[in-house]
This record gives sequence, structure tokens and C-alpha cells, in this order.
Amino acid sequence: MLEEIVASDEKQRYSFNENKTLIRANQGHSISVDVDLKQAIPPKYLYHGTGEKYVTSIEKQGLFPKSRLYVHLSVDLSTAKKVGLRHGKPVVFCVSAEEMVGDGYIFYKSVNGVWLTKEVPPKYLKRTDF
Repeated sequence: MLEEIVASDEKQRYSFNENKTLIRANQGHSISVDVDLKQAIPPKYLYHGTGEKYVTSIEKQGLFPKSRLYVHLSVDLSTAKKVGLRHGKPVVFCVSAEEMVGDGYIFYKSVNGVWLTKEVPPKYLKRTDF
């Protein structure tokens, strides 16, 4: 049953260890878990989808992980829009990831392609139209 869950999960949220004796979430943890994230250089821009009700707060405070360990970012607008839809009317922010790396921020890429970072200050965010 677990093999079917891992194989069929659209977002590839889970993975097994090499001999399939352990299973884990690939990202999205709310407790400190060693998921062996690899530091990586992101593309020039990444995207964050949210609901319209959070825009004012994000524009003032930036993005921070809240109850998670990292801020989750997408490589494309369509994925970010889908994430935003889960929170009401969607809004997508473009993140100047290349600029953040130049300023010393660290990014990780999960095994299922989600980009992670500890925070995104407001100066690196721009609301996008999709």
C-alpha cells in the first residue's frame, strides 16, 4: 500500500530509503527533521502562490515559514497559482532568487522539485499577473 502511495502521489511528497524499509516526507515538515536537503543555486526567478487575504502582510513582512521549516517556492507560475487557489483568490509573487543568492541567502531543492529557503524579505518580492 505504501509503495502505491509513493508512486501515485501527484506532488511526489514521499520517498523511501534505498531498501524501502523507511518512508519520509520530502518537504513541508513542521518539526525539525533531517531530510538531507542539498543546497542548490535556484533559477533567476521563483514563484510563491498565496491567497489575496495575505498580500498586505507579505508585502510588509515578506515570506517566512510560519509553522513549517522553510518557505516553499515553485519554478513556474502555474504551480504557484494552484497553491494560491488553496487559500482563496490566488495571488502569485515573483521571487528574485538570483539576487537573494547574491546577497547570501541559501536555497535548497527538495527531491520533488520544490525550492526551499528560510525567508524572503519584501525587497525580493514582486506581485505578478498571470
